[in-house]
Amino acid sequence: MTRIAALTLDQASPAAQAILQDTKAKLGMVPNLFSTLAHAPDALAGYLQLNGALQNGSLSPAERESIALAVGQVNRCAYCLSAHTLMGKGAGLSADAIATARQGGGSAVAALARQIALSRGQISDADLAAARAAGLDDAKIIEVTALVALNVLTNYVNNVAGTVIDFPVVTV
Repeated sequence: MTRIAALTLDQASPAAQAILQDTKAKLGMVPNLFSTLAHAPDALAGYLQLNGALQNGSLSPAERESIALAVGQVNRCAYCLSAHTLMGKGAGLSADAIATARQGGGSAVAALARQIALSRGQISDADLAAARAAGLDDAKIIEVTALVALNVLTNYVNNVAGTVIDFPVVTV
């Protein structure tokens, strides 16, 4: 059930309208997450800026989607699991790889992301050592942590707002 409605372009503030129009030009649509974040234009802008910066990081699109899937599963975010299942397919993940990533499997980044999300960042020395042993250097560990934080933001916004899923629905 929707608890905070996504804004239409007409309902959004001028600052949010500009961001949403730019998003529509780039994506061909405005995801309901963005229209919900538009209630707080600075939150929307901050989300998009961090997301854009992390797109240029060292992790591949498939790795970023694996992280989003692992975190979305931990936080039981149906909206994010639906969106990132579709985006994961677009990034080359098979249905099996998507299911595995949701459980924190299949890659070192998904495993680390799941541990960070489950522990709220209080991972053990053993978890950090396992990530390093799996080939993640400190830069990738920080990048995974930043992506976890970004995905926690969207998971929490969607869970609080009850955002209407505008992607093929995936069950939690």
